[in-house]
Amino acid sequence: MKTSDFYYELPEELIAQDPIEDRSASRLMILDRENSSFTHKHFRDIVGYLRPGDCLVRNNTRVIPARLLGVKRDTGAKAEVFLLKRKEADVWETLVRPGKKLRVGTVVDFGGEDGPLSCEITEVLPDGNRLVKFSYEGIFEEVLDELGQTPLPPYIKHELKDRERYQTVYAKYDGSAAAPTAGLHFTDELFDSIRDMGVTVADVTLHVGLGTFRPVKAEEITEHKMHSEWYRILPEEAEKINRCKADGGRIICVGTTSCRTIESAADESGRLVAGEGDTDIFIYPGYKFRIMDARITHFHLPESTLLMLVSALAGREFVLSAYEEAVRERYRFFSFGDAMFIM
Repeated sequence: MKTSDFYYELPEELIAQDPIEDRSASRLMILDRENSSFTHKHFRDIVGYLRPGDCLVRNNTRVIPARLLGVKRDTGAKAEVFLLKRKEADVWETLVRPGKKLRVGTVVDFGGEDGPLSCEITEVLPDGNRLVKFSYEGIFEEVLDELGQTPLPPYIKHELKDRERYQTVYAKYDGSAAAPTAGLHFTDELFDSIRDMGVTVADVTLHVGLGTFRPVKAEEITEHKMHSEWYRILPEEAEKINRCKADGGRIICVGTTSCRTIESAADESGRLVAGEGDTDIFIYPGYKFRIMDARITHFHLPESTLLMLVSALAGREFVLSAYEEAVRERYRFFSFGDAMFIM
C-alpha cells in the first residue's frame, strides 16, 4: 500500500487557524461503519451516540512550553531548542536550530544575558537530535513556563492568545510537544453528562512527540519508521477498560494517542496490561484491533500516519469519501478543527 493512496485535496482556507469559543460547539461527523453512512451533528451531540456501559479512553498528557528561543553564548547568534523527551532530571533530548552551528560544548542562554536558564549541548545523536543539560535558578518547570513557547503545529499561522486552548480540560501530566487534539472538544460539563448516563471514563498517559508532525516520506507505507513515545497506564485505569470489555461495552478512544497506547499495551488475548514504556506502534489498514471498538478523532493531514490509523478502523475508501464530504460541507480541518466519531 502506497503513501499516495492516502492523499486528498484540501483547500487551504479549511485549515482551522483558531479554536472556537465554545469547545463543544464544533461540528461532528458521525461515520456509521455498519451502514456506510455519514450524519452531520455538533460535538455536544456525542452523548446521543454513547451507551451506558461504554468506556471513553482519553490521554491526560499536558503540553509543555517546549520551544525555547535563545542565543549562543560565544557569538550571540540566535538559536532554538525544542524539548522532545526528558532523559534524566536536567538532561533532555532536543531538536535544535541551526543544527550545523550547535555542536557539542555549545552553550545557549535563554531570557537574556545572565538569564535564569541555559543549556549545554552534550551529545549529537545519530538522527541529528541533541542531548542537552540545563542549568537554571529555581524550579525548572516554573522557569520553562516563563520562557518557553507553546509549540503549535506548522500549519497554524495565527498566534495563540490563550495557551490553555491548546490543552484538554483534563490535561494533567506535563510532557507533550503536541496536544492530543481530539480531546479539545470536551468540556467538564460534557463529561458530567457522559458519566451521568453510565459511561466510564478511563485515563492513560502518552507524551506526544514532535514526530506526530513529520510527514511519511517512504513510498510504501510499510517502509515508514514510527517515532517512539513514552506511555503509562495505571492499574486502576487498566481495570476500568478490562471490566468494560468483559461486560460487553464498547472501548471508545478519544484520539490516536489513546488508541496507540492501549493497543501497544494489550496482550494477545485483548486484555490491557498496566505499566509504562515506549511505543512505536504503526497502525495502518490490515491491522486487527485488540481493544478499541470506536473512536473520536479529528480530520487529519493527507498522507499522514494518523489518517492511516483511522483508515485501519473504518476502511480507506470509506474514510476518504468522508473527507470528501467534509470538504464539500466546509468542515474545519486539523488541530483546531471539527471532529469525527467512527462507530
